[in-house]
Amino acid sequence: MVIQLIVNGLAMGFIYALAALGVVMLYNALGIVNFAQGEFATLGAFIAYSLIAEMGVPYPLGFVVTVMIVAAAGVLFERIVYRPLRHKHFLTVIVSTIGVMIFFREFERIVWKPIPRFFPDIFEGRLITIGNVVIVPQHVFIIGVALVLMVSLYLFLNKTSVGAKMRATAQDQETASLMGVDVEKMIVLTFVISACLGAIAGVLFAPIFFITIDMGGTVGLTAFCASIIGGFGSIPGAICGALLLGLVEVFGAAYVSSVYKPAVAFMLMIAFLMFRPRGIFGEKVSVKV
Repeated sequence: MVIQLIVNGLAMGFIYALAALGVVMLYNALGIVNFAQGEFATLGAFIAYSLIAEMGVPYPLGFVVTVMIVAAAGVLFERIVYRPLRHKHFLTVIVSTIGVMIFFREFERIVWKPIPRFFPDIFEGRLITIGNVVIVPQHVFIIGVALVLMVSLYLFLNKTSVGAKMRATAQDQETASLMGVDVEKMIVLTFVISACLGAIAGVLFAPIFFITIDMGGTVGLTAFCASIIGGFGSIPGAICGALLLGLVEVFGAAYVSSVYKPAVAFMLMIAFLMFRPRGIFGEKVSVKV
């Protein structure tokens, strides 16, 4: 029972971690919080459903095409929403992301209707049995995909010239521009990666629960809570915070009550804000007045 719960909790935690990485990357690069991050997950889930369940596209191809479409949506987001407001007050940009979140939900309501959709099980109901432990293959698949993506993202950001340019842009856009970095392209690439992470989280999330127009709110808000718990702006912190949330949610639902599962993330976030406001990996910051 405990091993099954740990696997389930890690699977949920890795889904939240992918969405949280998108939030943290945009915050580090641009200093904004994208409240529409969860809607990229919803959009990805609905597009994957249309391609795989309705049009019969093979799962690997449908997965890739979905990510590409949502990546294009990320580019449009940067061009239409962020770029015209990039020199405005950061609160203006944050409010615009809330507007995008509402737009996505209404767009999905019109296109796919407010009807829950069931994503087909790519493993056809098979289970992994080890002794008395029964594990759902989808959960193992989620953990494996998420780990590969996280390692790939780490290597990309730290071992490639493009990754170095992205990190330089995140640290200081003006200095990076003076050093010959195309800041505009790096910002667009950040939005693309963030959107792709959201889309992948949505496609992985879809087979576990029904696809609804409100699922993005759950993924997005939990990713935001995970970022705060881990230390806002810290990539390792976002991952650890998300995994902690996933485990606490699953164990709380199993041993306390599933009724309070949606409140677990906020309760844990409030506890961290009260007793460790800088999060798990956050650093102390002093301001000279």
